[in-house]
Amino acid sequence: MTAIPADPKRTDMIRTDMIRLARCEGIGPVNFPLFLKEYGSASAAVEAVPERALRAGRKRPPRIPTRSEIEDEIAATERLGGRVLVLGDADYPRLLGHINDPPPVLSITGNPGLLARPCVAIVGARQASAAGLTIAETLAHDLAEAGFCVVSGLALGIDGAAHRGAMETGVTAAAIGGGIDNLYPYQHRALQERIASEGCVMTESRFGTVPSAQHFPRRNRLIAGASLGTIIVEAAEKSGTLITARLSLEYGRELFAVPGSPLDPRSRGGNRLLRDGATLVEKAQDVIDGLNLDLPAPATLPWETTPGFAEPAAGWRGPPSADAEVAARLLDLLSPVPVAVDELVSRCQFSVSAVMSALAELELGGRAAFVPGGRVVAIGAAGH
Repeated sequence: MTAIPADPKRTDMIRTDMIRLARCEGIGPVNFPLFLKEYGSASAAVEAVPERALRAGRKRPPRIPTRSEIEDEIAATERLGGRVLVLGDADYPRLLGHINDPPPVLSITGNPGLLARPCVAIVGARQASAAGLTIAETLAHDLAEAGFCVVSGLALGIDGAAHRGAMETGVTAAAIGGGIDNLYPYQHRALQERIASEGCVMTESRFGTVPSAQHFPRRNRLIAGASLGTIIVEAAEKSGTLITARLSLEYGRELFAVPGSPLDPRSRGGNRLLRDGATLVEKAQDVIDGLNLDLPAPATLPWETTPGFAEPAAGWRGPPSADAEVAARLLDLLSPVPVAVDELVSRCQFSVSAVMSALAELELGGRAAFVPGGRVVAIGAAGH
């Protein structure tokens, strides 16, 4: 691992540039490590973004936050008793750091160290039945008592029951869609404040972000990525809960579901997951038995050095633009329907590195975007 500079001011500047890079238009969770690798440091990557974006097809340079704006965001978070973590920080949730699209930046209130414990997610319907609420609360209570950190999304219904049940005997962590300063939903204001005090609240969104539907898939990714497994308690077909279930499987985590009545629409999604191979859960011990708690943690992060702390070689200006032929073929294959990178590679017959380089250019150019789970969508014409 590359050593972190000893000078605190230098270290703060590097971390600020990493957050600036993460907040650039066109630089998402997948592009972030690619640009760090290509340019050798966050500051060099930030400087390269405007010209790269114009080359990639944008009609005007993307918006890049200033150092002052990032320093203000960090200070505002700290005034709430929170912290802004960068991928690679010692307190960054390690399990989350090893998914294929880890959030480059996390804002956290409470104790991020709780996410170093074995974590299990419990998610489900907002309009939950009384039985579903009782099951979620009981499972969370018993898992927390057994030493797990219970993770959920602070939504009404099953999520709230899971958080409350866990806090009776242990700890819980909440992933939210908006900024760390936003208490949402309003019915859970007191619950969020209690979790921030006794547990942990985390978000990928920048300070001041108002929660909206577009943020919840990213929130679901935090839930699935931070957990060894996900338990589904009541989920209708095509519900947001099933996004978390899919992400859990894509990240190689265990998937559990509580069976429900076939007469209740809220049980159809979970029952389908059971038919497709999810582990049936009736009590906490079913989850404990189904988890492989002996898996060794990866020794390093997905790239070779601590991100952002390497110095670029003298005169380094980054790699050339992605091959136009690769980009053109990918644009033919992409649509508004998310598609996995592996499928794009198999269909276009170019190397993984060539495809990833081209996708980086297309995202920077505003013509494609990565979505949670490492999938890619077309997002329309350049110049957004």
